[in-house]
Amino acid sequence: MSSPAAKSTPSLVVSAVEGDTLVETIYRPETLETALAIAIDGDVRTAGEWQNGHGRHVPMRPTNNLLRHQALLLPSEPAEYGDTERLIEEIETYIRRYVRLGEEALGVCTAYVLLSWVYDAFNELPYLRFRGDYGTGKSRALLVVGSICYKAFFASGASTVSPIFHTLDTFKGTLVFDEADFRFTDEKSELVKILNNGNTKGFPVLRTQVTPKHEFDPRAFSIYGPKIVGMRRSYEDKALESRFLTIEMEPGSVAGVPINLPDLQKDDALALRNKLLMYRFRARTTVTLDAVQADPAFEPRMNQILMPLLAVAADETLRHAVRSAAQRIQKGIVSDRSDSTEANLIAIVANLSTVPEGYLSVSEITTAFVAAHAADYQRPIVNRWIASWLRRLGILLYKRNGVFVMLPGQDERIAALCKRFGVSEPANTYSTPDGSQDPER
Repeated sequence: MSSPAAKSTPSLVVSAVEGDTLVETIYRPETLETALAIAIDGDVRTAGEWQNGHGRHVPMRPTNNLLRHQALLLPSEPAEYGDTERLIEEIETYIRRYVRLGEEALGVCTAYVLLSWVYDAFNELPYLRFRGDYGTGKSRALLVVGSICYKAFFASGASTVSPIFHTLDTFKGTLVFDEADFRFTDEKSELVKILNNGNTKGFPVLRTQVTPKHEFDPRAFSIYGPKIVGMRRSYEDKALESRFLTIEMEPGSVAGVPINLPDLQKDDALALRNKLLMYRFRARTTVTLDAVQADPAFEPRMNQILMPLLAVAADETLRHAVRSAAQRIQKGIVSDRSDSTEANLIAIVANLSTVPEGYLSVSEITTAFVAAHAADYQRPIVNRWIASWLRRLGILLYKRNGVFVMLPGQDERIAALCKRFGVSEPANTYSTPDGSQDPER
């Protein structure tokens, strides 16, 4: 007698993780067929369907438009790869064959490819960006590296929002996005939200759809996953910028790599995807974060996005490349901050708060700021403007005897701001004459 699951209408499944069982859709381009690769306790097989306690599941149809047009790249079958060190060597050899990258950039790309195949084991992850002018090879790098990432989906700045939301939600793979230097129009700002929310689990994008009965039906779209983008410039939003590990593409000789990608590249990429599928089956349920890998010299956000990469980096050479790239990026971030209004202001506050014999007032800070930086600003520098910047920095103010002054006891806050903005911290810090909090609040 057949089971209820066998009689039920099958549902489509792209991939699934259920305990020690992993399921992935595979696509065989030579026969235009799809199937399911199923790994249970290390035993790997392929089948036309998968049954569990929720019913029968079948793979995505081979007639799917994204599969037919190779806008979405899947493995064709699980393949043996030996050990992780050997797989890393094959990934690096493949990338070197088609893209000119430095050793640091090569290590970062290799680690990111591995991360993409197990990314759902983590709660946060970084984005990878290739940045450079036209003719520097960033589109080539996107195509070559993206072709071996997990369920890579290719799009460009000319794409509209809806298909990207639906594809990310359905396939939960790697978004490879070229020409991401769009202006913040209503349409493109929606694409920016994918980057703002897509590197952390638990932050879906909500959209309302109209049902056939003309009712409004709110729906959550999951957009969490790896993303590789190609750009010429940077985003103005510093919070968004902090999510990227950036590889600068420089113009120059491309000796050793083909000017035009040969058809062999697709075959090489498919062979690696098949091995990386087996890597996922073996590593997905065992890979974990190692708190020892956190570097106290890095800011929390940098450590947050680095930890998953370091978790999949199987050798010290790869880990060194990732850390070296992070150090370079963090130095750039601190350097940019040191030229900002915030840095100029915190430097004034830090120096003034070592010398006054009373409470440090906003007017004193304004006078010092005008003396040091008035020529750099095309606007009046007044107490209210300075006070607004102080509040943005989290420095507490209150009115004392009709004058706004800094609340005493904020030495730790000022020291932390000095470190964040690359400002030299004075040897002594400010306190009230008696070392106590002012009662007049």
